[in-house]
Parts: sequence; C-alpha cells; structure tokens
Amino acid sequence: MLSSVQATQSRRIGAVVIAAVLTATALLVASQASAVDARGPREPVELQFLSVSDWHGQVDPLSVFGVGELGGAAVLSTYFQADRAANPNTLTLTAGDDFGATPPISNFFDEIPAVLAQRMMGIQVGTLGNHNFDRGIDHLQQMIDLAGAPTSAEAPGEPYSYVSANLKNRDDNLSGVEDYALFDVGGLTVGVVGITNPEAPTLVFPGSFGTIEPTNPYPAANKARAAAKRAGADLVVAIIHAGLRGFDPATGEPFGELIDFANSVGGFDVIFGDHTDVQFSGVINGQLVVENRSKGATYARTELTVDPQNGRVIGHDVEFVQPFANAVTPDPAIVAMLQPFRDALAPIFNTEVGTSDVFVPRADSCGNSDGRLCESLIGNVITDAMRLTFGGDFAITNAGGIRANLTCPTVDSATDFCPAYVPPPYPITRGQVNTVLPFGNQAATVTVSGSELKAMLEHSVSSQPGANGRFGQVSGLCFTFDVAAPVGSRVTSVVYQDVDGSCTTTAVDLSASASYLVVTNDFVASGGDGYPNFASRMTTLDILDNAVAGWLSENSPISPVIEGRITCTSSGAATCPAIVSP
Repeated sequence: MLSSVQATQSRRIGAVVIAAVLTATALLVASQASAVDARGPREPVELQFLSVSDWHGQVDPLSVFGVGELGGAAVLSTYFQADRAANPNTLTLTAGDDFGATPPISNFFDEIPAVLAQRMMGIQVGTLGNHNFDRGIDHLQQMIDLAGAPTSAEAPGEPYSYVSANLKNRDDNLSGVEDYALFDVGGLTVGVVGITNPEAPTLVFPGSFGTIEPTNPYPAANKARAAAKRAGADLVVAIIHAGLRGFDPATGEPFGELIDFANSVGGFDVIFGDHTDVQFSGVINGQLVVENRSKGATYARTELTVDPQNGRVIGHDVEFVQPFANAVTPDPAIVAMLQPFRDALAPIFNTEVGTSDVFVPRADSCGNSDGRLCESLIGNVITDAMRLTFGGDFAITNAGGIRANLTCPTVDSATDFCPAYVPPPYPITRGQVNTVLPFGNQAATVTVSGSELKAMLEHSVSSQPGANGRFGQVSGLCFTFDVAAPVGSRVTSVVYQDVDGSCTTTAVDLSASASYLVVTNDFVASGGDGYPNFASRMTTLDILDNAVAGWLSENSPISPVIEGRITCTSSGAATCPAIVSP
C-alpha cells in the first residue's frame, strides 16, 4: 500500500500529466484551426470559368449576318478582363482547335498570331483537337513551345499549356503536353483533364499525327481524373474536343459525342465541350456540361459555388455571352501585336479576284451553316472551278474543307480583306478565298473505276441524316441517295451533268471496268475524312485556293444556282433534310 505521502505525490504527478495532455491537446486544436484559417475562409468559394469553343484562330471579329461583329482576340480580351475584375477566382480555357483552319491573318503566318493572341487573352490551358495537327507534329510542337515560352518581346502575354490524356505514344512525338494540369483558383486546387477526339487522325492529312494514336476517351479521362485527385485537386473539370450533334426532335434531348462522354465517365465537376458549333449547358450524369458556338461567336461564364472544406460543388450557373465588338474598346496591346501581320497581308489579300451576282454563303440549301447536309452554292462553285481548271470528268470535295462564305460580307469590317460596298455585285477577294480554303491543300487528280467512284459517293452520304465534314460537294455529275438504306448501299442513281449544269438522264457507268478522272484535294485523295485512300496514284497540282482564285478571275461574274446535283430520298423511317432555299 502507498503511504499517505506517496498517494499525495502520485495524485500531484497525475494532475501534472493530465494538465500537460490537456495543454498539448489545446495547442493541437489551435494549430489545426490556424491551419484551416490559413487555407482560407470557411465560407463557400465562387469560382469562374471562361471558356471558348472551337476558336480556330479567329483573331478578328466574326461577321455574323443579321447580328453584327462578334468576338476577335482583342474584343474577347477586353470582355475577359472585365470578367476577371468582377471575380479574380477565374480559370480561362479552351477545348481544342484553337488554331488550325484559321482566317488568313493567322493561317498565312503559320498560326503564330493565334497562339500569341491566346497568351495575351489570358488563356491558361487547352487541349488538342484534330485541327491542331493540320500541319503535322513538327509544327504542333513549335506552337506548344510558343504557348509555353516565358514572357518576352517575341512572346508577349502569359504562357499557357496543353493537356490530353488519351494519346498513345504522345511523349514519343511531343513534349510539353500532360494528361492534366493543376491550378490554384481562389485557394482551391482545380484539375483540368484534356481529351482529344478519337476520330481526329481521319480528319487531317494522313501522317499528321506521327505515331500518336488517340485511345478510348472514357477510361483515359477517368484515370486522369483519379490521378489529379491524388495529386491534390479539390475539384476536376474536363476539356474535350467533342460536342453535341443536335437535339432529338421528339424529346428535345441532346445527343452527340459530348453527351456520350458525359454518360460514360464520372465525377467531373464540369465538362467543357467543343468541335460542333452547338450551344448547350445542362447536367448529364450528375456532371455540368457546357459548349459554346464556335469562333468566339459566344463564350461561357460558368460559375461554381464550392464548399472549400470538401471541394463539393453546391451551386452552379452558366451564362453565354455574345461579345459584340462595338460594345467595348478592343485590347490595344492585341491590336498592336496583330498590325504588322495585317500590314504584310494587305497588298496581296485585298486584291479582288472576282465578283458574283448573288450572295454565296457557306451554308447549304438545307440551311446547315457548315454546308454539310445538302448541295450548296459555294460547293458548286468550288467543284466547278476544280473540274474545269484541271480537266476532270468529275470533281468531289469534302464540305468540311469549306470554312467561310465566298463573297465578301455586306457589313464592312476594318479587319478583313474586303472592301466596303453595296451589292450587287458581290466582290470576292484573294483573302476571302483563302478564308474559305485555309488548309493549304493541293488540288489532286485520281483515275478511278466506276465502282471506286460509287464508293466515294457512298462514303460522302454515310453519315446522313447527320451533318458531317465528309459530305461531298460535286461537279460533272448528279446523284440520288436513299437515306434509309444501309450505309454503303445508299446511292441509287448517278447521271452526267450537261454543260449548262442541268442533270441529264445519261447514267454514269459505275462498273469496275469504267474509268474516270476525278479532281479532288490531296486530303480526300489520301484517305482523309475516311474516304478511300488513293495516295499511291494521285497527281497533286496547284494549291487549291490558288486554283479557285484563278478560275474566279477568269470566269467572273459568277451566278451560281442550286441545280439538283445531290438529291435525298427515303424508303423508310429516316427523313431527308428539308430544303429551305432554292
């Protein structure tokens, strides 16, 4: 037994120990509280994302008929600066095709103006779309290096990065591209995962991807998201070069690759889409999905309210902004950066090469703004120019290679290569032709059999009734297809065109023993857009936009009309696109 003295001493020692433990516990709690306080307030954090879809180096305002001038790098920069001033907790991003298929002021200078403009606009991260590969791996690497270069006189603005998680052999071909990137935004860590569209190699000139192969985007995205979370991301967003294809006429529900992606992955706080020029926001599979109109016609302000303790999004809002050029003062630094490029182009691209008695839009006779559903005036002009210049029996070109209206806009813009004018006639300048055909493709001739010609026509309508860049505009022939028939067996009639453009009743022999000289472009002839690959037997000719400009100069004024070159019928439930203009 303890003596009374020993018991007293034991109680004193115990009290001291307990007091020490309580003191240490209090200090630990205080330390943890201080750490929480150091991370920031416990109140919800308002994050803002500024996103541009499918920008295509539209450094000058986009002239939209009936609306006005929208976007352009200097205008967007001013809008973005105001948005960031209203909420500094901002991340600015884009989801592929930020350069490639650009207007002359960027295209003519190897896309350098587009990348410099993005640095100055404050773009922080983007992914890689098919058009980023238009000029091949070496050129893409140069643009990635320019985007990430330290700020200097030659590289004004702030560096930005590229991410893409579904590119096999990526690091064997490119440096400076990661699966994801992390950003500190408002005291929270935001992970951004990039995804390239899987079909991208079929949409560019064969060989442009080097040995890179896009893989299934769904497991790649989920894996990258998990890695970003392990690396400390409080929330994760995806930027994917895929978009909506439309809305179900019966239910109004959206469909397309972007929706498929959202339904096949999980846990992303926002998925930013691209590629298809469809405006949309909505919650799909528990994830907010956003896509803008292309070329800066709109951009999105996406606001997330986030609980900083667990990174959980407790509210969101999406606002689509039309950046009207006449509503703000364009960023003078970007205006000054672009001026030397503009000065160098002006003497060449301001030259008028032809005129038209009618407006010649990119849109087709079914009203599709991209001209990818039906016969179009511009498709007729371009294919006529190809066939007649190079003496082919027929001409076929993919609608995806036609990127703008042929005639100059009726609303004058100081930044384009067109004059102020009152129609008719409608002027066509050298710069406008380059805007229509920006890829630098060459015209090409290929001798094909009748059965190979039919295969090309079958492929051109294989995505109908959906719009697709493979849709073929034609000259020298008229063909009819059944949209309800199986793919590969849709073409029901092919006849010759007469010299006046009318469709004759003389059938084109589609047998394997028949032979024809087809004029196309080297992209299609080499298997681009999924066409049969005739690269081994094609003959390349002049640059396509040079050839078209030359033909226009010798044949103006032009007066194109819809001639019935492409006729859709249906023997089943599938419906043909409705003709909205003669």
